[in-house]
Amino acid sequence: MSTGTLLSEQAILFMALWRECLENGQFDRLVLSQYTGADTDLEKITFRVVQLQQQKISVLYHYKTQDITKNYTIEQAIRVFEDLFLHVKQANLWEIKQQVQFKRGKKRDLITTQQLTQQKIPTVQHNREKQRPIEQTSPYLHHLGITDHAGVLVPTMAKKWKQINKFIEIFSQALTEQKSLKDEVHIVDFGSGKGYLTFAMHDYLQKNGWTPDVTGVELRENLVQFCESVAKKNNFQRLDFFEGDVRTYQPKRLDVMVALHACDIATDFAIHCGIRLNASLILCAPCCHKELRPQLSSPDVLQPMLQYGVHAGQQAEMLTDTMRALLLNAYGYETKVFEFVALSHTNKNKMILAVKKKQGEQPDEKIMKQIQSLKEMYGIQTHSLEQLLADEMVDQSQQGCRC
Repeated sequence: MSTGTLLSEQAILFMALWRECLENGQFDRLVLSQYTGADTDLEKITFRVVQLQQQKISVLYHYKTQDITKNYTIEQAIRVFEDLFLHVKQANLWEIKQQVQFKRGKKRDLITTQQLTQQKIPTVQHNREKQRPIEQTSPYLHHLGITDHAGVLVPTMAKKWKQINKFIEIFSQALTEQKSLKDEVHIVDFGSGKGYLTFAMHDYLQKNGWTPDVTGVELRENLVQFCESVAKKNNFQRLDFFEGDVRTYQPKRLDVMVALHACDIATDFAIHCGIRLNASLILCAPCCHKELRPQLSSPDVLQPMLQYGVHAGQQAEMLTDTMRALLLNAYGYETKVFEFVALSHTNKNKMILAVKKKQGEQPDEKIMKQIQSLKEMYGIQTHSLEQLLADEMVDQSQQGCRC
């Protein structure tokens, strides 16, 4: 540290606090933000404990276009911190029992301390990454409004943050199950909205050795422009956004099809797109099930139960998604239907996950008979996904007959 630089009492105290929590094993993480030094591309620096052969400090340098990680001994990390600390306006230190914030002001520096309601147990970086697939200090999360400039979670985004990580856990497990996917993965996210999951998938793949090619498809022009600007800020060159929907965007290749909360039969069009392009993975969170409800004719034995509107609605939703899952099974996918997140987070919490297992031109006859039996039981005449797949078979048959 330069001896010619004067430090305030608050700055000296903050430096001493960090040294102390390192020595007594209380250290969790340290974030230096609003960097004003000579390296104009450097925005933020994160310090964490990482256990390699011996205890070291991992320092993640967040630049405008990339992140760089370096590992130091504790003594080296302290020297790095002291040099960088001279050129930041804010520092946040997390210990087991408290969070300490330092702010450098024009007139005077300020330290504030907040006691944590739940004590944290320091964990090494490698264990932390297994528990949370997305790094909270990633710059794009701040640009999306999930964290503040210091990488601290915005309180109102806590549920969204949990949903993002839960989705990436499901996504990563499905990637492991699907052996056919190689290094380059083409993903389309229909109804991408503000791009929370679109960015998270790109980030996860890029940081785990894949080559991502991700497109978010969204009808709202302002959200498309917003997401494009965030992708540009983070130098995500293989992430783009298209203004349209599943009927107007026609990808040439599709490895992973994602459609979360695509309304009503938009989910059917999205699943059809995935099946038609032989996607290796299909992930859907359906909502607004409206197509089957007016068609529903209750079997006599179920009329006492389905006379209540709420039950009839639930029955229509269950029947709709059962038929979707069965159709995916019929076309060679191993399909699961489960709760994505708890109902306390969102009532649109159902996930359909389909992993391609078999290849074949014709659907499984046994499964198609099961679907037909369900339709007859409930008086269903039309189901969009079934009709789309049937039309596709007719088109293929006609093309095959041309001379």
